Amino acid sequence: MEKLRIVFMGTPDFAVGILDAIQQSEHEVVGVVTVADKPAGRGQKVKYSAVKEYALANQLPLLQPTNLKADDFLTQLTALQANLFVVVAFRMLPKVVWALPKLGTFNLHASLLPEYRGAAPINWAVINGDSQTGVTTFFIDNKIDTGEMILSEATLIGPNESAGELHDRLMHLGAQVVLKTLQLIATNNVTTQKQVESANIKTAYKLNRDNCKIDWQKPGIAIHNQIRGLSPYPAAWSFLELNGEELNIKIYEAQFISENHDITTGTIITNKKQIKVAVSGGFVELLSLQLPGKKRMKSYEILNGTTFNSESKVY
Repeated sequence: MEKLRIVFMGTPDFAVGILDAIQQSEHEVVGVVTVADKPAGRGQKVKYSAVKEYALANQLPLLQPTNLKADDFLTQLTALQANLFVVVAFRMLPKVVWALPKLGTFNLHASLLPEYRGAAPINWAVINGDSQTGVTTFFIDNKIDTGEMILSEATLIGPNESAGELHDRLMHLGAQVVLKTLQLIATNNVTTQKQVESANIKTAYKLNRDNCKIDWQKPGIAIHNQIRGLSPYPAAWSFLELNGEELNIKIYEAQFISENHDITTGTIITNKKQIKVAVSGGFVELLSLQLPGKKRMKSYEILNGTTFNSESKVY
């Protein structure tokens, strides 16, 4: 069995779970690559990536290139003498990087490839109402998420499961699949499978303000799926007309209630404990939401201090 000297490349919390699994294994992490520090939030304080925080806490050699083709970065990367690169939620690598290690560079992607290539595979699987997703390891090539697959493993998606809950489960599943992939590479037992192209492959588009806004004209179950698919981050949002004001609200949790009615779509119906929105074929009950300048609250907490009138609506 060949001893693996691994450089790990990643950025968010999801990647940390995989890095930790490798660090706890018999394989050696000789370096970590993550994004450069950048200011974030209202105070524009410099924020470290989750992977950087982990690397510092575990005293792992750390590189934060701004240019992946820069000579100084490539020199530092080569000096780590890795024979394998592992990539999880990082960025597209140039060939001069991914072709560097003797045993190649593989990526863990949070979908069953070729479905959901792209930036937000976990979110879109939930938004689209899929009942199954998974994780895939594959060797990187010149395009995004198109390389030859090594291993994949599937898991079911619960009908009310949020993207955040699925994220945590896929992180643990991904760690197991990465360790299995490392074992195959270390023992020279890897066989790969080409991805089959199809016109019907779903794409994991980058999330933005437009595709996170709720269209209340859609079927209620689609709205429910969008809300849970964007929870807890970046969160589905909507305009709320409340007592003559237009408010921008975030909605984190909801459920669809199938019911015949003739109420105008977007109309809000409340009682002491419930906030419901009339939609085609029923109501979307809002269970957890956030008003401007407030923290995330359950609907009954909002109803304790907020009065909705007959003109209240979302759009």
